[in-house]
Amino acid sequence: MMSMKLLDINNVSIKYRGQEPTVKNINMSVNSKEIIGIVGESGSGKSTLIRAILGLLPKGASICSGDIIFKDKNLLKYSKKEWQEIRGNRMAMIFQNAGGSLTPIKKIGDQFIESIRSHSSITKADAYEKAVHMLGKMRLPDTERIMNSYPFELSGGMKQRVAIAMAMTMEPEILLADEPTSALDVTVQAQVVRQMMELKNNFNTSIIIVTHNMGVAAYMCDKIGVIHKGELVEWGTKEQVIDNPKCEYTKKLLAAIPELEGSNFASRERTDIEDKECYEAV
Repeated sequence: MMSMKLLDINNVSIKYRGQEPTVKNINMSVNSKEIIGIVGESGSGKSTLIRAILGLLPKGASICSGDIIFKDKNLLKYSKKEWQEIRGNRMAMIFQNAGGSLTPIKKIGDQFIESIRSHSSITKADAYEKAVHMLGKMRLPDTERIMNSYPFELSGGMKQRVAIAMAMTMEPEILLADEPTSALDVTVQAQVVRQMMELKNNFNTSIIIVTHNMGVAAYMCDKIGVIHKGELVEWGTKEQVIDNPKCEYTKKLLAAIPELEGSNFASRERTDIEDKECYEAV
């Protein structure tokens, strides 16, 4: 069965006030139930691109050309009301160090319930049950305790998984993830990556993940785009990009992937045993 096209980024360029475009003529598409990796070094324009998709560019930045089409509608022509309806419901975002965006003086449960009720008309009790269920989906232990905890009482990995759970609660069609594992230790990174892949399977969610780590992209993504100095220098299926890179910059990124247990991380096959080990490692 063919996948349905969900998002089209057509010739998009983005600039900051008074400067030349920092993102130049980007073209890529996302199908339903697909994980896309956008790889590149810091400052290459990766995060700017995905913020533009959700209409969250910082002050002074703007899309100077191109279109972003979500299910046949141009996001660049959305009204404020249309953005309010789509953000968090049909499209959601996980920021780098998303756990740091949690309010430090409010319990996780209060924040989670408030987030759910801002998007749907349900009771506090129903929102509580929904939050607990979603934390369980994130394989977090003792969900009742987490709901009753303040953010400072949780580890970085737990806070990140709470943030992912909050982003996924409304079962968005697209999840945008900006370096969601960069602030975590390697073991927790593996766990969060596996959980994001499981979210795709459980909720049929498409994911665009921004990362500087080609190994992470190779492990979890269906397609990979490589951005260098604001330009998309490589685009294709994971197999095309990993096995037959056309750009020298891509080749350098692949060469930098560390060896793991005698084999390159990019070429490792995913197995049920590995998945189980990811979960049991923490």
